[in-house]
Amino acid sequence: MIVHLPTLKQLQYLVALRKHGHFGKAANACFVTQSTLSAGIRELETLLGVTLVERTRRVTRFTPLGQKIADKGERILREAEELADMARAEGKPLTGDLRMGVIPTIAPFVLPTMLPRLRDEYPRLRLFLREETSQAACEALHRGQLDCVLLALPFACGDVDHADLFDDDLLVAYPSGEAPPSAVTAAEIDEGRLLLLEDGHCLKDHALSACNRPDLRARAQMMGTSLHTLVQMVSNGLGVTFVPQMAVDAGLLDGTKVEARRLEEPRGSRRIVLAWRKSSPREDEFRMLAASLKAAPPVQAAASR
Repeated sequence: MIVHLPTLKQLQYLVALRKHGHFGKAANACFVTQSTLSAGIRELETLLGVTLVERTRRVTRFTPLGQKIADKGERILREAEELADMARAEGKPLTGDLRMGVIPTIAPFVLPTMLPRLRDEYPRLRLFLREETSQAACEALHRGQLDCVLLALPFACGDVDHADLFDDDLLVAYPSGEAPPSAVTAAEIDEGRLLLLEDGHCLKDHALSACNRPDLRARAQMMGTSLHTLVQMVSNGLGVTFVPQMAVDAGLLDGTKVEARRLEEPRGSRRIVLAWRKSSPREDEFRMLAASLKAAPPVQAAASR
């Protein structure tokens, strides 16, 4: 008896449609025409003998079974990619494509010093970068859209392994003339003037956890979309905020009316790591990549300019 199984291409079309919610956008993501993608999904439905997607002029809606099959399809596609990765890893390591996620409170401060080193050490590596918040990056990692993630711990990223790179101290940024003469304790921070990054940025959670003051979370204003925005607010006397040491060393405060002081608390730092799925066959490559990144800590490199 001949059993006809779904193809990876059909599953790719289905997963892309679920992700984008629109046939045209899904087709663009798969580099095919809309008619090709639509026909591929109809072939999959015919093969399985079920309806996966309800189509109307205004909306594309997945059936409950369609959702389950799309979930399974994501896992199958990820495992197929890992199969290819396994074969590639047997050859020369750190060659070909590698997709790395980097969170916004790390990316602009370490990549300018890290990337040249990687290009020198691994000229055949094609590193594609994607800047996202920690939560989005971890979700993309587990969906197979990313191979590894450069992020800060502690953070609940799921079933991952990681390699430590370096510690990054947390500082408190004040308008010029308002900063105390030395390090700051959590008790000295005025909760009514505290400006924080919006939800989704783990730096905010790291700082609040280090301070261990519920009133800071309750009264702080969560309004910054980036560290650069917050620093400009502080520079204009609107309040105080937290900044990482790596950002200060990279020149974040240059040209501003802002002074920073170290946060004098037991958990007043974050741990920068490279993380990957535990199931990934490229663990050895990721540890090599981490060793390369760790060999020239970006904070020291920036500070020595």
